[in-house]
Amino acid sequence: MFESVAAAPADPILGLTAAFRGDPRPAKINLSVGVYQDETGKTPLLACVHEAEQRLAASSGSKSYLPISGSAEYCAAVAELVLGTEHEAIAAKRIAAAQTPGGTGGLRVAADLIHATFPGATVWLSEPTWPNHPNIFAAAGVPTKTYPYFDAPGNRLDIEAMLAAIGKMPAGDVLLLHGCCHNPTGVDPTPPQWKQIADAAANAGVLPLLDFAYQGFAEGITEDAAGLVEFCRPGAELLACSSFSKNFSLYNERVGALLAIAPTAEAACAVQSQINKVIRSNYSNPPAHGAQIVNTVLRDAELRQQWEGEVAAMRDRINGMRTSLVEALADAGVPGDYSFMTRQRGMFSFSGLTKDQVAKLKDDHAIYIVGSGRINVAGLTPSNVAHVAECIRQVVT
Repeated sequence: MFESVAAAPADPILGLTAAFRGDPRPAKINLSVGVYQDETGKTPLLACVHEAEQRLAASSGSKSYLPISGSAEYCAAVAELVLGTEHEAIAAKRIAAAQTPGGTGGLRVAADLIHATFPGATVWLSEPTWPNHPNIFAAAGVPTKTYPYFDAPGNRLDIEAMLAAIGKMPAGDVLLLHGCCHNPTGVDPTPPQWKQIADAAANAGVLPLLDFAYQGFAEGITEDAAGLVEFCRPGAELLACSSFSKNFSLYNERVGALLAIAPTAEAACAVQSQINKVIRSNYSNPPAHGAQIVNTVLRDAELRQQWEGEVAAMRDRINGMRTSLVEALADAGVPGDYSFMTRQRGMFSFSGLTKDQVAKLKDDHAIYIVGSGRINVAGLTPSNVAHVAECIRQVVT
């Protein structure tokens, strides 16, 4: 039977990484996959993570199964991190939660939940969005449509078109938003715009779903949750998927969470049972180690302070490389004004490079960038940024 199976197309992002690894050219640079790298080009092990692992190894607890929804203590820590310890939704016990295998796992559980409980719902995705978003919902049997988000000529959020589109969405549909550090554009709503979006969603009767994969990488841990908190009004409903791949540098531990905020505690219990049902038929229960690390750090005052400092250092390095890239492009004589890159947030920059230019960067210069022109700014270093800018000049001119 397998002889008749056709090969699937390569993933648009991870497939580039595979091609990069097979490229024999010594000066190759990978600016495609969303992984943070330090100034030496290495993905670091955070010091707070190392200390937490030392403590966990010394305590050496059981390796028995976790509950279907994972560690309740970890889920509570995530809710407090996202909303703040004093938030009304926490006090009112309006939150159903699950520990998931990464943010992607959280999105898939959310998709399965939507398919099971709201079979007529469509999920609305920003145009553009993370390339894996449509795949996740398609695999769960949930239809998707898109709404306008990015004004390419102005390199800004097209808030007017976005609000108009939300106002026309059918009640009962789901509106997917990026909590911060929009992937791939790096363009986020301002706090007043978040309020406009939350008002429009409430008036339209759509369910917000926030993909919150980069908390701490835009402005700060608390500041980056402002949009999500704006949606979480008394009695309001919300889905949120968190990831700790980036801000804890726990990429291969696959640590995430799904939060479902219901209007009442009773409704939250019912939603929790449905979340558990879809998880049971998928991966049954989550792995423990990564969540134990996150929980250990968040619940220890000293480690928590250390973690926030390390996140700030990663954020500052990314923002510094944005500025360095803009300066290097100007120094190299690349035509055009790229100052908009300094206003973008998070690991990614929507460069405006065409698919042909991206292809030439790969073929002629061994520089790997996603076909949309999205650059992983965290892959730039002081030693390679001038070279990247010169290569961009060559393909642009």
